[in-house]
Amino acid sequence: MKFMTLSSSLKVTLLLSLSFTATSSLSSSSLSSNPKSSSFPFARSSSSPSPKATVSDLLSLLGPKNAVDPIEARHLWSCLKFLVPLNSSYEKQEISVKRRSMVSVVGHRTESEENELIWWPPASVLELARLSVDSGGDPFVIHRALDPTIIHELNAYLVFLFEMIATRGPRVGLNVSLSRYDFFHGHLFLAKDTGRLGILFHAKEYPAYDKEVFPFYMGYCQTGSDVTYDSTMNLRNILWLAPMPSTSSEVWDSPGILVVLDARPDGIIYRDLIPDYVKIARTLYEDDFGEVAVDVNYLNVGRSSSNYQIFIC
Repeated sequence: MKFMTLSSSLKVTLLLSLSFTATSSLSSSSLSSNPKSSSFPFARSSSSPSPKATVSDLLSLLGPKNAVDPIEARHLWSCLKFLVPLNSSYEKQEISVKRRSMVSVVGHRTESEENELIWWPPASVLELARLSVDSGGDPFVIHRALDPTIIHELNAYLVFLFEMIATRGPRVGLNVSLSRYDFFHGHLFLAKDTGRLGILFHAKEYPAYDKEVFPFYMGYCQTGSDVTYDSTMNLRNILWLAPMPSTSSEVWDSPGILVVLDARPDGIIYRDLIPDYVKIARTLYEDDFGEVAVDVNYLNVGRSSSNYQIFIC
Protein backbone atom coordinates (compact mmCIF):
# COMPACT_ATOMS: atom_id res chain seq x y z
CA MET A 1 0.00 0.00 0.00
CA LYS A 2 1.22 3.45 -0.90
CA PHE A 3 0.61 6.64 1.02
CA MET A 4 0.64 10.13 -0.37
CA THR A 5 0.46 13.67 0.96
CA LEU A 6 -0.89 16.33 -1.36
CA SER A 7 -1.04 20.09 -1.11
CA SER A 8 -4.17 22.00 -0.24
CA SER A 9 -4.70 22.68 -3.94
CA LEU A 10 -6.06 19.14 -4.26
CA LYS A 11 -9.14 20.19 -2.32
CA VAL A 12 -10.64 21.84 -5.39
CA THR A 13 -10.39 18.59 -7.36
CA LEU A 14 -12.47 16.75 -4.80
CA LEU A 15 -15.32 19.11 -5.74
CA LEU A 16 -18.64 19.49 -3.99
CA SER A 17 -20.00 16.98 -1.54
CA LEU A 18 -23.25 16.31 0.22
CA SER A 19 -22.33 18.84 2.88
CA PHE A 20 -22.63 21.64 0.35
CA THR A 21 -24.61 20.46 -2.66
CA ALA A 22 -27.57 19.30 -0.61
CA THR A 23 -27.57 22.68 1.08
CA SER A 24 -27.69 24.56 -2.19
CA SER A 25 -30.33 22.17 -3.53
CA LEU A 26 -32.48 22.73 -0.49
CA SER A 27 -32.13 26.47 -0.81
CA SER A 28 -33.27 26.42 -4.43
CA SER A 29 -36.15 23.95 -3.99
CA SER A 30 -38.02 24.86 -0.83
CA LEU A 31 -39.15 21.63 0.76
CA SER A 32 -41.83 23.38 2.73
CA SER A 33 -43.67 24.19 -0.50
CA ASN A 34 -43.10 20.77 -2.07
CA PRO A 35 -46.19 18.55 -1.75
CA LYS A 36 -43.90 15.52 -1.73
CA SER A 37 -41.85 16.79 1.16
CA SER A 38 -43.84 14.62 3.57
CA SER A 39 -42.59 11.53 1.71
CA PHE A 40 -39.11 12.02 3.12
CA PRO A 41 -38.47 9.42 5.80
CA PHE A 42 -37.39 11.99 8.38
CA ALA A 43 -39.51 14.76 9.85
CA ARG A 44 -38.29 18.10 11.08
CA SER A 45 -38.52 18.88 14.76
CA SER A 46 -41.26 21.41 15.42
CA SER A 47 -39.61 23.09 18.38
CA SER A 48 -36.36 23.20 20.32
CA PRO A 49 -36.34 23.61 24.08
CA SER A 50 -33.87 25.94 25.73
CA PRO A 51 -31.02 25.80 26.37
CA LYS A 52 -29.78 24.45 23.09
CA ALA A 53 -27.02 21.85 23.09
CA THR A 54 -23.78 22.68 21.27
CA VAL A 55 -20.86 20.78 19.77
CA SER A 56 -18.79 22.08 22.69
CA ASP A 57 -21.18 20.29 25.03
CA LEU A 58 -20.67 17.07 23.07
CA LEU A 59 -16.89 17.39 23.26
CA SER A 60 -17.07 18.21 26.97
CA LEU A 61 -19.21 15.13 27.57
CA LEU A 62 -16.54 12.99 25.89
CA GLY A 63 -13.68 14.70 27.70
CA PRO A 64 -12.11 14.48 31.14
CA LYS A 65 -13.99 17.50 32.49
CA ASN A 66 -17.69 16.99 31.87
CA ALA A 67 -19.54 20.22 32.65
CA VAL A 68 -22.73 19.41 30.74
CA ASP A 69 -26.18 19.77 32.26
CA PRO A 70 -27.28 16.30 33.45
CA ILE A 71 -30.52 16.27 31.45
CA GLU A 72 -28.76 17.44 28.30
CA ALA A 73 -25.99 14.92 28.92
CA ARG A 74 -28.52 12.09 29.13
CA HIS A 75 -29.99 13.10 25.77
CA LEU A 76 -26.54 13.31 24.19
CA TRP A 77 -25.51 9.89 25.55
CA SER A 78 -28.61 8.40 23.94
CA CYS A 79 -27.27 9.49 20.53
CA LEU A 80 -23.78 8.01 20.90
CA LYS A 81 -23.01 4.62 19.35
CA PHE A 82 -19.51 3.58 20.33
CA LEU A 83 -17.50 1.49 17.87
CA VAL A 84 -14.94 0.88 20.61
CA PRO A 85 -16.03 0.61 24.25
CA LEU A 86 -15.19 3.48 26.53
CA ASN A 87 -12.11 2.66 28.57
CA SER A 88 -13.93 3.06 31.87
CA SER A 89 -11.21 1.30 33.82
CA TYR A 90 -8.68 4.00 32.95
CA GLU A 91 -7.28 5.98 35.84
CA LYS A 92 -5.27 9.12 35.28
CA GLN A 93 -1.64 8.14 35.28
CA GLU A 94 1.55 8.46 33.33
CA ILE A 95 1.17 6.15 30.36
CA SER A 96 4.12 4.22 29.06
CA VAL A 97 3.01 3.71 25.45
CA LYS A 98 4.58 0.69 23.86
CA ARG A 99 5.60 0.85 20.22
CA ARG A 100 2.71 -0.56 18.24
CA SER A 101 3.02 -1.90 14.72
CA MET A 102 0.67 -0.46 12.10
CA VAL A 103 1.61 -3.09 9.51
CA SER A 104 -1.28 -5.52 9.98
CA VAL A 105 -4.79 -4.61 8.85
CA VAL A 106 -8.11 -4.66 10.69
CA GLY A 107 -9.20 -8.24 11.19
CA HIS A 108 -5.62 -9.47 11.53
CA ARG A 109 -5.41 -8.11 15.05
CA THR A 110 -7.44 -9.25 18.01
CA GLU A 111 -10.38 -7.09 18.98
CA SER A 112 -8.62 -6.03 22.16
CA GLU A 113 -5.56 -4.97 20.13
CA GLU A 114 -7.79 -2.87 17.88
CA ASN A 115 -9.44 -1.29 20.91
CA GLU A 116 -6.03 -0.45 22.38
CA LEU A 117 -5.05 1.35 19.17
CA ILE A 118 -8.07 3.62 19.59
CA TRP A 119 -7.49 4.22 23.29
CA TRP A 120 -3.71 4.64 22.93
CA PRO A 121 -2.54 5.23 19.32
CA PRO A 122 1.09 4.90 18.16
CA ALA A 123 3.68 7.33 19.48
CA SER A 124 3.60 9.67 16.48
CA VAL A 125 -0.17 10.16 16.80
CA LEU A 126 0.17 10.79 20.53
CA GLU A 127 2.85 13.36 19.74
CA LEU A 128 0.43 15.22 17.46
CA ALA A 129 -2.25 15.00 20.14
CA ARG A 130 0.03 16.62 22.73
CA LEU A 131 1.25 19.28 20.30
CA SER A 132 -2.37 20.18 19.52
CA VAL A 133 -3.22 20.80 23.16
CA ASP A 134 0.08 22.44 24.10
CA SER A 135 -0.29 24.90 21.18
CA GLY A 136 -3.74 25.98 22.31
CA GLY A 137 -5.35 24.53 19.20
CA ASP A 138 -3.08 26.02 16.53
CA PRO A 139 -3.52 24.06 13.25
CA PHE A 140 -0.17 25.29 11.92
CA VAL A 141 1.51 23.16 14.57
CA ILE A 142 0.08 20.12 12.80
CA HIS A 143 1.25 21.39 9.41
CA ARG A 144 4.78 21.85 10.69
CA ALA A 145 4.81 18.45 12.36
CA LEU A 146 3.90 16.48 9.24
CA ASP A 147 7.43 15.54 8.25
CA PRO A 148 8.54 12.12 6.89
CA THR A 149 9.30 10.82 10.39
CA ILE A 150 5.61 11.14 11.32
CA ILE A 151 3.67 11.01 8.07
CA HIS A 152 4.18 7.31 7.29
CA GLU A 153 2.87 6.11 10.65
CA LEU A 154 0.09 8.70 10.63
CA ASN A 155 -1.04 7.53 7.18
CA ALA A 156 -1.05 3.93 8.37
CA TYR A 157 -3.14 4.93 11.39
CA LEU A 158 -5.62 6.78 9.17
CA VAL A 159 -6.01 3.64 7.06
CA PHE A 160 -6.67 1.75 10.29
CA LEU A 161 -9.40 4.23 11.28
CA PHE A 162 -11.17 4.03 7.91
CA GLU A 163 -11.06 0.24 7.94
CA MET A 164 -12.20 0.06 11.58
CA ILE A 165 -15.23 2.22 10.89
CA ALA A 166 -16.18 0.19 7.82
CA THR A 167 -15.70 -3.10 9.70
CA ARG A 168 -17.37 -2.25 13.00
CA GLY A 169 -20.05 0.10 11.65
CA PRO A 170 -22.61 -2.69 11.07
CA ARG A 171 -22.58 -3.42 14.82
CA VAL A 172 -24.43 -0.13 15.37
CA GLY A 173 -26.43 -0.13 12.13
CA LEU A 174 -23.92 1.77 9.96
CA ASN A 175 -23.20 -0.13 6.75
CA VAL A 176 -20.72 1.74 4.59
CA SER A 177 -18.54 0.94 1.61
CA LEU A 178 -15.10 2.40 1.06
CA SER A 179 -15.93 4.23 -2.14
CA ARG A 180 -16.02 7.74 -3.54
CA TYR A 181 -19.80 7.73 -3.26
CA ASP A 182 -19.98 6.62 0.34
CA PHE A 183 -17.15 6.66 2.87
CA PHE A 184 -13.83 8.19 1.87
CA HIS A 185 -13.07 11.34 3.83
CA GLY A 186 -12.75 13.09 7.16
CA HIS A 187 -11.63 16.42 8.59
CA LEU A 188 -8.86 16.62 11.18
CA PHE A 189 -9.57 19.40 13.67
CA LEU A 190 -8.22 20.90 16.90
CA ALA A 191 -11.16 21.31 19.25
CA LYS A 192 -12.38 24.66 20.44
CA ASP A 193 -11.44 25.57 24.02
CA THR A 194 -9.24 22.51 24.62
CA GLY A 195 -7.19 21.95 21.44
CA ARG A 196 -7.98 18.22 21.56
CA LEU A 197 -7.13 16.48 18.29
CA GLY A 198 -10.00 14.82 16.45
CA ILE A 199 -11.37 13.76 13.09
CA LEU A 200 -14.96 14.18 11.96
CA PHE A 201 -15.64 11.55 9.29
CA HIS A 202 -18.53 11.73 6.85
CA ALA A 203 -20.11 8.67 5.24
CA LYS A 204 -23.00 8.46 2.73
CA GLU A 205 -21.51 11.42 0.88
CA TYR A 206 -23.29 11.08 -2.47
CA PRO A 207 -26.68 9.38 -2.19
CA ALA A 208 -28.19 8.22 -5.48
CA TYR A 209 -30.86 10.42 -7.04
CA ASP A 210 -34.35 9.21 -6.20
CA LYS A 211 -37.35 11.24 -7.24
CA GLU A 212 -39.29 10.13 -4.16
CA VAL A 213 -36.83 10.29 -1.25
CA PHE A 214 -33.78 12.21 -2.54
CA PRO A 215 -34.73 14.32 -5.58
CA PHE A 216 -31.45 16.24 -5.71
CA TYR A 217 -28.92 16.33 -8.51
CA MET A 218 -25.42 16.69 -7.09
CA GLY A 219 -23.44 16.78 -10.31
CA TYR A 220 -20.74 14.51 -11.68
CA CYS A 221 -19.65 13.06 -8.33
CA GLN A 222 -23.14 11.62 -7.78
CA THR A 223 -23.30 9.91 -11.18
CA GLY A 224 -23.28 6.15 -10.77
CA SER A 225 -23.89 6.22 -7.01
CA ASP A 226 -25.44 3.14 -5.42
CA VAL A 227 -25.80 4.78 -1.99
CA THR A 228 -29.42 4.58 -0.89
CA TYR A 229 -30.92 7.48 1.00
CA ASP A 230 -32.53 5.79 4.00
CA SER A 231 -32.46 5.78 7.80
CA THR A 232 -28.73 4.96 7.85
CA MET A 233 -28.13 8.58 6.83
CA ASN A 234 -28.70 9.33 10.52
CA LEU A 235 -25.35 7.68 11.24
CA ARG A 236 -23.21 9.41 8.64
CA ASN A 237 -21.15 11.45 11.14
CA ILE A 238 -18.39 9.51 12.89
CA LEU A 239 -16.09 11.07 15.47
CA TRP A 240 -12.58 10.01 16.45
CA LEU A 241 -10.95 11.82 19.37
CA ALA A 242 -7.29 11.36 20.24
CA PRO A 243 -6.29 10.80 23.87
CA MET A 244 -6.41 14.02 25.86
CA PRO A 245 -3.08 15.03 27.41
CA SER A 246 -2.82 16.90 30.67
CA THR A 247 -1.80 20.54 30.39
CA SER A 248 0.12 20.40 33.65
CA SER A 249 2.12 17.19 33.45
CA GLU A 250 3.04 14.25 31.25
CA VAL A 251 -0.01 12.24 32.25
CA TRP A 252 -2.98 11.66 29.93
CA ASP A 253 -6.36 12.84 31.13
CA SER A 254 -8.44 10.49 28.97
CA PRO A 255 -8.01 7.80 26.30
CA GLY A 256 -9.09 7.96 22.67
CA ILE A 257 -12.66 7.52 21.44
CA LEU A 258 -14.36 6.26 18.25
CA VAL A 259 -18.09 6.90 18.14
CA VAL A 260 -20.93 7.21 15.64
CA LEU A 261 -23.12 10.27 16.23
CA ASP A 262 -26.76 9.34 15.77
CA ALA A 263 -28.69 12.18 14.13
CA ARG A 264 -32.09 10.50 14.27
CA PRO A 265 -34.93 13.05 14.03
CA ASP A 266 -36.11 12.55 17.61
CA GLY A 267 -32.62 13.04 19.05
CA ILE A 268 -30.75 16.03 20.39
CA ILE A 269 -27.99 15.91 17.76
CA TYR A 270 -30.52 16.32 14.96
CA ARG A 271 -32.49 18.92 16.88
CA ASP A 272 -29.68 21.15 18.13
CA LEU A 273 -26.39 20.42 16.36
CA ILE A 274 -27.37 20.07 12.72
CA PRO A 275 -28.33 23.34 10.99
CA ASP A 276 -31.91 23.52 9.73
CA TYR A 277 -30.83 24.13 6.15
CA VAL A 278 -28.94 20.83 5.93
CA LYS A 279 -31.06 18.52 8.09
CA ILE A 280 -31.94 16.49 5.00
CA ALA A 281 -28.21 15.66 4.70
CA ARG A 282 -27.69 15.00 8.42
CA THR A 283 -24.40 16.89 8.19
CA LEU A 284 -22.40 17.99 11.20
CA TYR A 285 -19.85 20.61 10.15
CA GLU A 286 -16.22 20.21 11.07
CA ASP A 287 -15.82 23.96 11.63
CA ASP A 288 -18.23 23.69 14.55
CA PHE A 289 -15.83 21.28 16.25
CA GLY A 290 -12.76 23.49 16.03
CA GLU A 291 -9.95 24.66 13.78
CA VAL A 292 -9.59 22.34 10.78
CA ALA A 293 -5.96 21.49 10.08
CA VAL A 294 -6.23 19.10 7.12
CA ASP A 295 -8.69 16.95 5.22
CA VAL A 296 -7.98 13.24 4.99
CA ASN A 297 -9.15 11.11 2.06
CA TYR A 298 -8.96 7.37 1.44
CA LEU A 299 -9.41 6.77 -2.26
CA ASN A 300 -9.18 3.81 -4.60
CA VAL A 301 -6.84 4.88 -7.39
CA GLY A 302 -6.51 1.40 -8.90
CA ARG A 303 -7.86 0.41 -12.29
CA SER A 304 -7.77 -3.34 -12.78
CA SER A 305 -7.51 -3.98 -9.04
CA SER A 306 -8.14 -2.02 -5.85
CA ASN A 307 -5.36 0.29 -4.72
CA TYR A 308 -6.44 2.48 -1.81
CA GLN A 309 -4.24 5.40 -0.83
CA ILE A 310 -4.36 8.10 1.81
CA PHE A 311 -4.33 11.72 0.67
CA ILE A 312 -3.82 14.50 3.22
CA CYS A 313 -4.56 17.98 1.95
